[in-house]
Amino acid sequence: MRSLMFLILTLVTALVVAETPAEKGLAIAIEADKRDTGWVDFKAKMKMTLRNKQGQESTRTIKLSSQEVLNDGDKSLSIFSSPRDIKGTAFLSYTHALKPDDQWLFLPALKRVKRIASANKSGPFVGSEFAYEDLTSQEVEKYTYNWLRDENINGKTFFVVEAIPAYANSGYARQEVWIDSEMYQPVKIVFFDRKNSLLKTLESSDWNQYLGKYWRPSRMYMQNHQTSKSTELTWSDYSFKVGLTDRDFDQSTLKRAR
Repeated sequence: MRSLMFLILTLVTALVVAETPAEKGLAIAIEADKRDTGWVDFKAKMKMTLRNKQGQESTRTIKLSSQEVLNDGDKSLSIFSSPRDIKGTAFLSYTHALKPDDQWLFLPALKRVKRIASANKSGPFVGSEFAYEDLTSQEVEKYTYNWLRDENINGKTFFVVEAIPAYANSGYARQEVWIDSEMYQPVKIVFFDRKNSLLKTLESSDWNQYLGKYWRPSRMYMQNHQTSKSTELTWSDYSFKVGLTDRDFDQSTLKRAR
């Protein structure tokens, strides 16, 4: 009798604590967000390499800065340093958790600031394979989640989570995200277009840890499977907690960007 009762209690307990795929996926996303909170702000440099279907390359250099905004999305500013024809182009983004993101692009040739409409967030960012929506902070509330499986690759465990955009006008039906179980960072993201067809894959590598806590990749490679084009981002010179303020991310900053 005692063995039977113990078995019943064990089964009941298992049923109570069992997570659904949606609950587990959300829990992983929340933990990843928690581990990457508190960096305050940073500056970095980036080299963008664009490759067309024939393998021909063009490069751009960019200075980036970002400010963490608690209880909302982050602010970021990207300023192009080269080549000469786009030097001074600047992109400002305010990510939001629930409402549409605010994004602006300053075009020095036109000497004006262009607001990026919410309906255009799926468009390519300055000819790259990254969409405007890829360049915002990925707030937990922007997606619904499903844990798909765990994968063991070369002795490391990765959570594979499906993320479905909860915001309007996304260019994606869904994403499949491989999250490193130690860093809790996405090392691979597979994007599916609105027809749920394979669109592109982002792989992030050469990770470094900053301030003893925050992981950042030195290389991000986006391959478009439908066009055979690709974009590679190479990051360097990360500096955290440099004292950026809201004034460094207002719209007037775009016109004086250097």
